Amino acid sequence: MRMPALFLSHGAPPLVDDPTWVAQLQELAAGLPRPKAILVASAHWESAPLMLGATETVPLVYDFGGFAQRYYEVQYRAPGAPELAESVRKLMPDHQTVAQTGRGLDHGAYVPLTVMYPDADIPVLQMSLPTLEPDALLDLGRRLAPLRDEGVLVIGSGFTTHGLPFLRDWRPDAAAPGWSREFDAWAAEALTRGAVDELADFRDRAPGMPYAHPTIEHFAPMFLTLGASEDPDQAPAQPIDGFWMGLAKRSFLVG
Repeated sequence: MRMPALFLSHGAPPLVDDPTWVAQLQELAAGLPRPKAILVASAHWESAPLMLGATETVPLVYDFGGFAQRYYEVQYRAPGAPELAESVRKLMPDHQTVAQTGRGLDHGAYVPLTVMYPDADIPVLQMSLPTLEPDALLDLGRRLAPLRDEGVLVIGSGFTTHGLPFLRDWRPDAAAPGWSREFDAWAAEALTRGAVDELADFRDRAPGMPYAHPTIEHFAPMFLTLGASEDPDQAPAQPIDGFWMGLAKRSFLVG
């Protein structure tokens, strides 16, 4: 069965303490076919040329600071995915270098996976974002799309809004600032219309900029997911919306 592709707003490590968000991610995973493997690109790993992470044992990268000690003790002992790594290499053009590293899963990858697939029994491979440019990521997603026919769940992991420097209330249930609400509503409407070109031009078109994304790495993974769609202009399902610490946690899946 062909797997969908996902864009997930991944949250910080305390996501796992939010019963609403946990329930939403669990429901999302329960409605999917069981993946044979998972390929994830996270906002927290930018590297060119394209890099593939650990494929034998898959460690975690605790790439955050200032949290309680228990968040640094989390384990997620998923199997490596060397066959998937080889498939990714074969899908890239001949002139493109694909490098291998022992880097593990960062929190943009493992935090949602600990909720969606808590048994850690599905092989996982993380790949870097070799660029943040929407058109290039759409092309990369198109190249990766055949993996979906092999039972691979392709995930772009970011955050629909990520204006951390402009937050003033750090409670999970904090009211969303205007810039976050406005950007999220614009993104939701553009996704519903399948307006990929407008989404790709978010830096100039979207309300709430640049506050919603003072840097763009958390919006960029969306374009990898849209590129992997059968039809990028088709409206994706948006099963998760709302806000967390005022940031938009909108997530979607494409067929």
